[in-house]
Amino acid sequence: MDLQARKIVIIGAGHVGSHAGYALISQGLAEEIVLIDIDRKKAEAQALDLFDATLYLPSRTLVRAGDYQDAADAQLLIVAAGPLPDMSKGQTRMDTLRQTIAIMKDVTASIRTSGFSGIILSISNPADVVAHYIQHQLNWEPRRVLSTSTTLDSARLRRALAQAIGVDQKSVTAYALGEHGESQMVPWSAASIAGKPLPQLRAEQPDTYGQLDLDAIAANGRAGGWVILGGKGSTEFGIGASIAEVVRAIFHDEDRILPVSVLLEGQYGQQGVYASVPARLNRHGVAEILELTLTEEEQAQFAASCKTMRENFRLALTL
Repeated sequence: MDLQARKIVIIGAGHVGSHAGYALISQGLAEEIVLIDIDRKKAEAQALDLFDATLYLPSRTLVRAGDYQDAADAQLLIVAAGPLPDMSKGQTRMDTLRQTIAIMKDVTASIRTSGFSGIILSISNPADVVAHYIQHQLNWEPRRVLSTSTTLDSARLRRALAQAIGVDQKSVTAYALGEHGESQMVPWSAASIAGKPLPQLRAEQPDTYGQLDLDAIAANGRAGGWVILGGKGSTEFGIGASIAEVVRAIFHDEDRILPVSVLLEGQYGQQGVYASVPARLNRHGVAEILELTLTEEEQAQFAASCKTMRENFRLALTL
């Protein structure tokens, strides 16, 4: 019996790339992980540190530094290269676009000649625009290029909502959609607590659920990354776990529905733009895009977020 080893290449061995690697090996999601970084010494150090950890983890994973030729037989490639927003200058994720695209020009050129033919998971910011740029530059099948985007924002939103109502966050279903950034929106009409729609709970219990400040809760979730970035200079564990969740859905062929950034081609009334929406993920990548029934106000908010990303994608093509 021929058992194919699961191999992942991670481009970028900084905080996010290395923590993605740790989440993947700690959850036994790959037999081999290769780190690529322009700073070869750093990639080698991160790989060695991660490989040392595997001795005391349940599953064995070979972790090493390498180059783009190592991607030829990999099933998944994670793009984690690029700068963090400079909070001292008031930068947003979108403000790093120029710097990130300069890096992505080299990354996409290297991917093109590497022989890689698998699924690309981009987490470099601005997440949605960069995923679209990669897909466009490589002329890749859209279902095989996606971004974690609001996978993490949705976790932060669920945490904020759960704290506000006093239940465990795993009992909450809610999505942040659109941009992994300032224009993201929350379709509260699709939120539920243990399967019961939040709008119904607010109508039935006006003195408790009806008193929730939904705008403040959405802002709390949206600001989560900035709180972490301001406190310690980077986000690591949450994005690492989010990446692992998406990779598990793909490698285990789960048909799991997660909020990820995908190319919209008519869904939600949007055309030719990457935006985060609930999507069914399996070994083929994006198998299906699910369309939530949004209210008129929510549809307008989502369209505004897509407008932001569409304009910045056009800008990216000129850089």
